[in-house]
Amino acid sequence: MSRDLADFPRPVLTALAAAERLLTRRAGATVVLADPEDLGGSERSVVARARVARNPFSLPRTLVVKQYVGEPDPARPDPFHFEVASCQLFTALPADTRPSPVLIAHDPSTRLLVLEDLGRSSTLADMLFAPDPVAAQRCLLSWARALGRMQAATAGRENDFGALLRRLGEKARRDPIADEARAAFAGVPEMVAGILGVTVSAAAETEARETARLLGGTRYRAFSPSDTCPDNNLVTGRGVRFVDFEWGCFRDVALDAAYFRVPFPACESSFALPDGMADAMLEAWRNEIATVWPDLDDPALLRARLLDAQLLWVWLCTWWLLPRVAAGDTRIGVDPGRSPRIGAALADYWRRLASAAAEGGRRPATVELAERMAGALQHRFEDPSDNGAGRLPVYPAFRSRV
Repeated sequence: MSRDLADFPRPVLTALAAAERLLTRRAGATVVLADPEDLGGSERSVVARARVARNPFSLPRTLVVKQYVGEPDPARPDPFHFEVASCQLFTALPADTRPSPVLIAHDPSTRLLVLEDLGRSSTLADMLFAPDPVAAQRCLLSWARALGRMQAATAGRENDFGALLRRLGEKARRDPIADEARAAFAGVPEMVAGILGVTVSAAAETEARETARLLGGTRYRAFSPSDTCPDNNLVTGRGVRFVDFEWGCFRDVALDAAYFRVPFPACESSFALPDGMADAMLEAWRNEIATVWPDLDDPALLRARLLDAQLLWVWLCTWWLLPRVAAGDTRIGVDPGRSPRIGAALADYWRRLASAAAEGGRRPATVELAERMAGALQHRFEDPSDNGAGRLPVYPAFRSRV
């Protein structure tokens, strides 16, 4: 590495030094990385871009290095293992269906990955907060197509993913939201009664619990990154590409497709979509998965599955977010410019659920509960700055249109 690095955080330099050692072992000759660029990472990991200054074999000109920091919790699955297995699964796919960066090398002893650099791409979040509505719409449609393409490409590969995990010392695990969702089904009725004074009828509770079938072994399972928030999707010249697979799993495709109806639920940037956008995204997604699951071309079947997924997400988001807003947190994330108010987001989730359930005509108790929840949330957590509107704003890119 270049030695003029005093301004760089020590974890970044540690990660690059480990990457140099790993690549040197693989090449049998010295690999030198230079000009590091801190890409942020998280509290669990360090992510940096580096130029390959000395390249004894055909490495790309730049690489991305990701290193998990700290020691893994022996009582819990190691997210490093799930990220490696996910990237290995994708790297084996044909280039035209690969939804992620190629995995170049990894080292379990240092919990390090060396990945293809997708370039200085904007994220989907960047586009949704930029002033160009046409570009934002194009990116959302590209994201929906990429999601469907990833699901179609990984359908039937769950056993392969499990084998990759076992090689890394992990047992294949369920969707990470499965236990949280079941906790929500059990705990939301008492929670909303205590905080909002809303009584959940036995029929509404039953309708919610019925959606748990999406968490099991359905016919429509494919890979999910689990965390597909807008800042984990890169807008590249080859379309949207997914990054960050530490919670990767296989689950029913409807649970991710429901993001069209509940835009990026509980993510920091969970604003509303403009009218018609969700339907356009759904059509783009359906075109990609139709050859694998042709029965999902049946509007009634697809609508029913999406409604159940939407219902599950709204209960789960309520379980996660309502205690926070009741305790005084006002926004989902820390940046007021890029994060909505929790009360407005939850009210919007329930309001849209009421509309979808009424249109579907098959969850009457949910319609009644959702209408009361939306009203109670608006009343309890209304912000004077909304001028009584009580509505979740659309993403900034689309605000000039409304």
